[in-house]
Amino acid sequence: MAERYPSAVKAVCVDTASKRGRARKHSRLPAMSVFADLVRYRELYATLFRRDFQSKYKGSLLGVAWSLANPLVLMLVYYVVFSVLWKATNIDNYPLFLLSGLATWVFFSQALQASTRSMIDNAQLIRKTRFPRQLLPFSVVGTHLITLCVMLAVLVPLNIVLLPRTRETALLALPVMLLVVALTAGLSLALASLNVLYRDIEHLVSSLLLPWFFLTPILYTVDSLPQGKTHPHLMQVLHYVNFIGPAVDAVRDPLFWGKLPNLGDMLYLIVAALIALTLGAFLFRRLDDRIAVEL
Repeated sequence: MAERYPSAVKAVCVDTASKRGRARKHSRLPAMSVFADLVRYRELYATLFRRDFQSKYKGSLLGVAWSLANPLVLMLVYYVVFSVLWKATNIDNYPLFLLSGLATWVFFSQALQASTRSMIDNAQLIRKTRFPRQLLPFSVVGTHLITLCVMLAVLVPLNIVLLPRTRETALLALPVMLLVVALTAGLSLALASLNVLYRDIEHLVSSLLLPWFFLTPILYTVDSLPQGKTHPHLMQVLHYVNFIGPAVDAVRDPLFWGKLPNLGDMLYLIVAALIALTLGAFLFRRLDDRIAVEL
């Protein structure tokens, strides 16, 4: 349905294509060109970003403030169940502990799930115009990045005020979160590209997110699990195979515990982000010429 795509988007696409060459072959370019197009085609990216952002909050009275609703509701439910009724944890300031983990998880899961369908949802635009299609999942990630910034704008000052130990470290969570954004962007590009060819990908992602959440140390710390010392190898597998686990811990260390991020978690997160970006660029370059055909 062409009416779904504003004329401004099409105009920028056509203008960009005429400047750079409509038959540009991404598969012959270095992997970094996939990300360099964010700068080269920044006007197109800005147009796609505005469209996605406006579409997400169209008709909403509170707008971007709704981005706080999901983590706050989840925090309240988990606090009542695990801290008040069940008493499964003795962590002080448990609501802030939850929010410090949920900020990372909510951004990662929502951006990943939404971007997986980004190329399919823009099928008509892709079929009509030649443009850097990787901008579509990146624009979705950018939209969710705004909601992440809103969450952090509330959470960081709150933690600084209520947790004096974080006053010297809380801002260190921001550069760590940039690595999480890079990790999410790389995975989003990879999954969006694969989902065009294999529509099961979006259903697989949706099915995995719930068990993935409970395997990630958001409601608990790895050290607090009752049988953790009995199964040390299983704990190592759960921590390092689940690549978002070290990311949550690396953000939570300065934001909640008031200490520097664990060096092992930081190195792991850096490597994971680089692998995700490389994988996303590789898959996109391999599949780019087939995307319009499949759609």
